[in-house]
Amino acid sequence: MATSSRSQVLSLYRMLIKESKKFPSYNYRSYALRRIRDAFRENQNVSDPKTLEALSNQAWDTLAVIQRQVSIGKLYTAQKTVVEDPVVKETR
Repeated sequence: MATSSRSQVLSLYRMLIKESKKFPSYNYRSYALRRIRDAFRENQNVSDPKTLEALSNQAWDTLAVIQRQVSIGKLYTAQKTVVEDPVVKETR
């Protein structure tokens, strides 16, 4: 793979975030989003081309895993958590 430019890295970051938001489970979704943001923040100052290429390849692999897991997650429905429920019912 060629050396990743800033725009390619940002595009990959956006794809990872967008795909992670598709997780049906709140716990998986929040974990994936947090982990992606932390990983990119941790490596934002990397300038070595070989390291950038390795990180980029790892991110592409992660994107493929997230896409597979989202597909699998949609096959099985789970009850929404209190955090996810948009309508809060009040009892009086």
